[in-house]
Parts: sequence; structure tokens; C-alpha cells
Amino acid sequence: MVSDEKFYERAEKFVLLKNIDGNCYTLEEYEKLVKENQTDKHKNAIYLYATNKEEQYTYIDAAKNKGYDVLFMDGQLDPHIINQLEGKLKNTMFKRVDADTIEKIIEKDEIKKVELSDDEQMELRHMFLGALPESDRFFVSFEALSEKDSPVLITRSEYMRRMKDMSSIGGGNGMYGALPDSYSLIVNANHSLVTKLTKQKNKDLKESIEAFTSELNPLKLEKIKLDETLKGKKEEEILSNEKDKKEELSKQIDEIEGKKRTELEEFGKNNKIVNQLIDLALLSHNLLKGEALNRFVKRSVDLIK
Repeated sequence: MVSDEKFYERAEKFVLLKNIDGNCYTLEEYEKLVKENQTDKHKNAIYLYATNKEEQYTYIDAAKNKGYDVLFMDGQLDPHIINQLEGKLKNTMFKRVDADTIEKIIEKDEIKKVELSDDEQMELRHMFLGALPESDRFFVSFEALSEKDSPVLITRSEYMRRMKDMSSIGGGNGMYGALPDSYSLIVNANHSLVTKLTKQKNKDLKESIEAFTSELNPLKLEKIKLDETLKGKKEEEILSNEKDKKEELSKQIDEIEGKKRTELEEFGKNNKIVNQLIDLALLSHNLLKGEALNRFVKRSVDLIK
């Protein structure tokens, strides 16, 4: 079907898709099965799929709790047939079940707002980055998920994963295969543990955060006023002392914010709740191994005592 267009035209009537429970459907049958419940706000039917029942169990379970069906596609040629079907089937997209939170994979009209302020998100983000292994490979974001959902989830880009899978099948790394893996760490802003963590941070770092804020606010206000003064001026119209002042203010702000980030990251690095949440997310994604896994086990025992 992938390599012969005429064969595809004959086989599309009888080719079967198998779901995670072992049930098989023709393309027409599967469209009828999922069209109503798994159509997103853009009118696209979303076909969820998994490649490993055990490793992706958490994400499969979250999808099933929403009443969604999940296909099982663990074959080497599946990335190619997925791309082909997306081009052939009208208004249809395939998305791996762990590519994002289930609310983001199949977006409906209702949008839940994250109640945390921008400053609170920034502070928590640096706490998690401080505890993450090779934090440059992780992007930390916040979503308003259900209180019953996991406090922290790890996802990988659908597009990049698919390109890397196809590159590996081709017998070489290629352009995509040579790129390092990157992940999204999604923090559930509505979970009680995240709320507890925010309160702990506000209590333990109250004095230092207030000190940083008292230093930053006058500098930011001064820079805003300067930017307003320079607004509309051409580069050659800006005086050298104005340029120097703007550069100096930016430098001072960056230095203070850098110190604040360092303190938050150090706090997160040494915080048991942050480390435990991250390790649980890594474990569910099969990314916790060796020494890190051993630390997790020991910390789990300590937390139980």
C-alpha cells in the first residue's frame, strides 16, 4: 500500500486497523466508530495510536477515561502508512497518545484557564528546571487539567518523533535522527501537590523573592518610562547617553533575574516533592534509569517513613 498506488486503491476497502484491545476495523468502520467523539474543534477526526501498551499505559488510560479509542501501531512501517493515510483520508489526523495531554491532542471548544499568575508560573518553571536532568532538553509549561490527572506529565512532539522514527527505518540517522530528543514537561496547575508546592515556595523563599522584587520593580519601571520616551525615534535620533542608560538598565535587570533564577533552581534541585514529581513522570515515560532510578527508590522509602 505504501509503495504501489494501484494496490492501495484495491486494499483500502479491506485493510484493517487494530486497536489496543485487539479489535479490528476497516477504514470505513473506524471512521464511523470515532468520528463523533474524536473530532476536534477544527473538524478533524483524531486517530489516537500507541506503539507500546506497557510504556504508554498512563496515556492510554487517560484517553480511555475520555471515551476515546486508541489504535495499536507498533510495526516498523507504521510511520509510513500513517503519513499516507493522513494524505488520503479527508479531515483525519493521527496522533500518538503520549504526544501531549489528552485535552491538547483532541482539542474541544472548552478552554480551561491556568489560575497561576505569570510570575508564579515563572518561579515554578525554574524550580522544575533546577531538578530536571539535562534541563536544556525540557520545555516546562502549565495546563489547567483535572485535579484527578497526574500532577506532571512528559510528552514528545508528534512531528519530531515521527520524523526520527522514519529516519531510523531508512537505515541511517539522517537530519532528524541526528537531533537530540526534546521533551515537554507539563505541570498540572490544578493538582493539589502543585498547589502545595507553590505554598511551600512562597513560605520558604518569601524574604528573598520580596527582596528581588523590590530591586527589580524600580528598574523595570524606569526602563518602561525610557522606552516610552524613545518610542517612535529613529536609531540615529537616540542620544548616546539614552542608549547607555537603556543598556545599563537591561544589564541590571538581567543580573537580578539571573540571581533569582539560580535561587529558584537550587531550591527545586533540593526539594523532595519537585524531584519526586519529575521522577514519577520520567518513570512513566521509561526515562528514569541507573543512578537516577536508585535515588528515586531511596527517596520514595524516605517519604514513606
